[in-house]
Amino acid sequence: MDIGRAAKSEKTIVVSGIPNGIVKDDVMADILMIHFQKAKNRGGDVKDVVYPTTIKGVAYIIFEDQEVTENVLQKAEHRLEDKRLGRYYPLKISLYSEHVFTCVSSVLDLSIFGDKYILEDLVQELQKTIPGLRFSPLQSNGQISVQGSFPAIKSLKDNLLLKANSLSVKGNRGERKLDQRANIRTQKHGLFVEPNNTFVHNVNREEQVVVLDTDIYYYMKHFLYKESLTKYNVVSRGVTDGEITTIYLKNSRASSDSRELERAKEGIEDLSAKLHCRLRKERFSLDGNTRPERQKYKQVCESIKSRFPKILVIPSDTHIDVIGSSSETYEFTQEVNRIVKSHFQKKFRR
Repeated sequence: MDIGRAAKSEKTIVVSGIPNGIVKDDVMADILMIHFQKAKNRGGDVKDVVYPTTIKGVAYIIFEDQEVTENVLQKAEHRLEDKRLGRYYPLKISLYSEHVFTCVSSVLDLSIFGDKYILEDLVQELQKTIPGLRFSPLQSNGQISVQGSFPAIKSLKDNLLLKANSLSVKGNRGERKLDQRANIRTQKHGLFVEPNNTFVHNVNREEQVVVLDTDIYYYMKHFLYKESLTKYNVVSRGVTDGEITTIYLKNSRASSDSRELERAKEGIEDLSAKLHCRLRKERFSLDGNTRPERQKYKQVCESIKSRFPKILVIPSDTHIDVIGSSSETYEFTQEVNRIVKSHFQKKFRR
């Protein structure tokens, strides 16, 4: 469903933290509707509930009036309560926007900071520093899960990188050797993805680090990335951990000015910020489709993408991601659905 065309974004909220598998999807949609209609939750008339979505544990609630949307957002805490759920579940809500991302979930291993910090105090410090993040209780092994927008997760990673590198420097002075690295796992569409690389890398002084959303990185790399780096005489290597990609920038020539690295980093960060506001992502889920249907979706996406030169298509066995501007992704997905539907209707009539 295209939320941007179903209702104005100022009347739509994104709800995360919805428990999965406890009740049927249609029952959960009813529970959500009741919750956001109740006066105690500052709710009102609900036009539609979009659940389930392509992101596990996330729903879109569309209100009849913008005033109700604003009232719901002002409520400090939302608890989803119903006797069919067995207990209450805290919800995180935010105003819908047509960005490529809604939220990112990560599992962090903070155990390497145990000798320097009381981990509970470290978590409290991070919560105050980056208030847009939602943390789970800290586990005894130092692991903690965190959820929030990509910019907030990026700020968290930058913060921890600085702390980890500080420990590494102290280790080189004989105070402490950083022989472990904080690991990160990211959750995308309900699946945990084990990282191929570590969260904290040894960054030398000749490198600059940029943290990007992985889909933004893919889009940038496909359309804009190379030319952005070439003009700064910079080369790069990317390390992807699920939804987050870390780019390490280095001068392409030993004699290059170190200020070129700074300018390259600033240029990529500025470009990333612009893309984050402009892009959105749609997904064709191939789960449950027959093999001919999956093949047809992939064939159609491939055949029409030349008509949409600014669209990035990323196919996989289970889904096809489409990234581009809001209008172009909408037109692209509508055209694909139309062609696929027409193809199988004709085949069925034969």
